[in-house]
Amino acid sequence: MENGETNHRYLNWLMILLFLTWGFVFLDRMTVLYLGPFLVKSLHMNPGQIGLLASALAVTWAISSFLFGNVSDRVGRRPVLLPAVFLFSILSWVSGLVRSFGQLFVVRGVMGVTEGPTWSTIMATIGAESPKKSRGRNTGFVQSASGLVGLAAAPILATQIAAHFGWQTAFFVAGIPGIILGLILIRFMREPRRAALTASLQPAVKQKKAPISVVLKQRNVWLSCLSAIGFMIWLFVLSSFAPLYLTQVAHERVTTAGFVLGAGGVGSFLWGFGVPWISDRIGRKAALLLFGFASAVVPIACLYLGHSPYLAALLFLLTWCGNGCADLNLVLIPSESVSPALAATAIGLPTMAGELFGGTAAPAIAGAVANHAGLGAAMWIAAGGAALMAIAAIPMVETSPRFQTDQSNVPDTDVEMA
Repeated sequence: MENGETNHRYLNWLMILLFLTWGFVFLDRMTVLYLGPFLVKSLHMNPGQIGLLASALAVTWAISSFLFGNVSDRVGRRPVLLPAVFLFSILSWVSGLVRSFGQLFVVRGVMGVTEGPTWSTIMATIGAESPKKSRGRNTGFVQSASGLVGLAAAPILATQIAAHFGWQTAFFVAGIPGIILGLILIRFMREPRRAALTASLQPAVKQKKAPISVVLKQRNVWLSCLSAIGFMIWLFVLSSFAPLYLTQVAHERVTTAGFVLGAGGVGSFLWGFGVPWISDRIGRKAALLLFGFASAVVPIACLYLGHSPYLAALLFLLTWCGNGCADLNLVLIPSESVSPALAATAIGLPTMAGELFGGTAAPAIAGAVANHAGLGAAMWIAAGGAALMAIAAIPMVETSPRFQTDQSNVPDTDVEMA
């Protein structure tokens, strides 16, 4: 009993630390987008170049998330996660030292290399440490930090600091928490038990087949890739161009736009935790279908509810519920479709697909479209991404342990931990 209580206490603290770590990863990633109105003026940029900044980070994030996720399946989570936390925090500071679009483009691209591994390793760690009955809840809690910190606190923090102290200072402040959390994780985080993961390998893996080939055979993983592309289109096109739309088309002040988007971020935190928890009860497919289509309402609301109090209320109530869908199409469905020992690789593949096509190509394309057809067109592109995210769920095989008829095919992480 004492050992079980110790493990439960460790898991709770680990979830809190990884919640904060992932939140500040997302804060560092999103800050540059919320500073768009300041960067456009100071560095003489246009909306298309704002989209290219998102694309630069996304393409390197995509590749590093997949490659280093596979590396962590082989060498462990700590050797990959801990250096990444320190490096992305340092690069946030470097972002505040740039003097041109070209310099910022290069820095953000390198930053993506360091941030990409955090996603796959954090989520694989939580999956390995959590009992299967609460896997969705625990994963959702950690991932919801992107809503609370990256989508709620980041737009308010970034715009307020930039308005009063300059956009460079906003980058400096964003980099501090990661250093602190990295030092704490060095002392606290243990490596998930490799023996337990290896023992659960599927027969094909035990026969020395490459883990990547095993992951590629799973239909759910490919459908998760398609859904992830839609999610990334929705998230990054909306995040890149909603601040510009609200300030340049709806004529809101920059700080007001920050509060409007921050209201949606608070709701995103609640849904980021709630959607996976609901999926534990109604199934992964049903939750992804329902909340994927609901997410399409958010960019449409930006078009037709320009008065900020109404828009803020809708964003808070309906919120960015698509943020919770990331747990489903990027983490739970792909990782539950393979052995836990291959979880980081399975998480990394949809992440790479989503980042390359949704996070990299979509903001650049949307920026080019916005330059010619107006910023409203970018909002419709974001809505289309949300619809794609939901449609991809229809042919998926249900993976929630609650709805499995053959429990022998469900990878089980309920193992005794040392």
